[in-house]
Amino acid sequence: MSIFSLGMDLEKGIIKIGKVPIPIDMIQNWIGKLVKILFIILIMAIVIKVGYSIINKIVKRQIESNKKFTLDEKKAYTFGSVLKSILKYTSYFFGLTAILTVLFGTISITFASVGGVAIGFGAQSLVKDIINGLFILFENQFSVGDYITIGNYNGIVENIGLRTTTLKDFSGDVHIIPNSVISQVTNHSISESRVMVDMEIAYEENIDEVIKVIEEICEEFKKENTNMVDGPKPVGVVNLKSSSVTIRIMGKALPMTHWGCENELRKRLKIAFDKHNIEIPYQKTHILNKREGSNTNTL
Repeated sequence: MSIFSLGMDLEKGIIKIGKVPIPIDMIQNWIGKLVKILFIILIMAIVIKVGYSIINKIVKRQIESNKKFTLDEKKAYTFGSVLKSILKYTSYFFGLTAILTVLFGTISITFASVGGVAIGFGAQSLVKDIINGLFILFENQFSVGDYITIGNYNGIVENIGLRTTTLKDFSGDVHIIPNSVISQVTNHSISESRVMVDMEIAYEENIDEVIKVIEEICEEFKKENTNMVDGPKPVGVVNLKSSSVTIRIMGKALPMTHWGCENELRKRLKIAFDKHNIEIPYQKTHILNKREGSNTNTL
């Protein structure tokens, strides 16, 4: 007889797997518990999904609202991110408690005490994450959408949770950082960003005339670019190199817009320099051609 043979004795209410008798009531009990656990998990998933949808609608209304006490876009997204985190962990906590109750019945005081001690020793970092996360939110150190630096990592804040902060850098890498290790933060998005463009011109050019051309382009650029807060304007000659003169243009732009402003300003200055025949130095190769009776230098 195989040890995996299956038998059933309905009179005694047991099922035999090999020589091991298993009461039918026990099987029914565990099937019932499994169904309840699956139902609890389904409820958790529904609560989280519906809750996320409601939070997204609240955030959208906050952003689109023109009322006096509404949040700006970044703070609204941060508020929504925190609410989602609270909803998720609350659902997990009550869901896990319900599953343990299904498996072991009413959780006794002794079991709860042992669990409390285990949490105290094993989840200290979790508590630190949550406490530091609350300080980050209350002190408004950074918001979702800000460009920040934390230690060796920098990027755009994708999510702020009670436990972790998620950054996405410009190469596409995602950094998930526990809130408990965040001690120093550099926020690059709080104040205006510096716009700085250096243009090289040849020594043969008239510096005053070049600066007048730059001023005209800067004035036109300031009128057409709404991201500029101050300037841009030429500040003068900042360097005399071996083959060129460096003229610096500086200004201030709205946070996180300075890269685009610098790129567009360089483009316009290059077009203007070409139009006014202002030479930008570049490496040249001189070829010397020696002929009989004469020396001729050609380029």
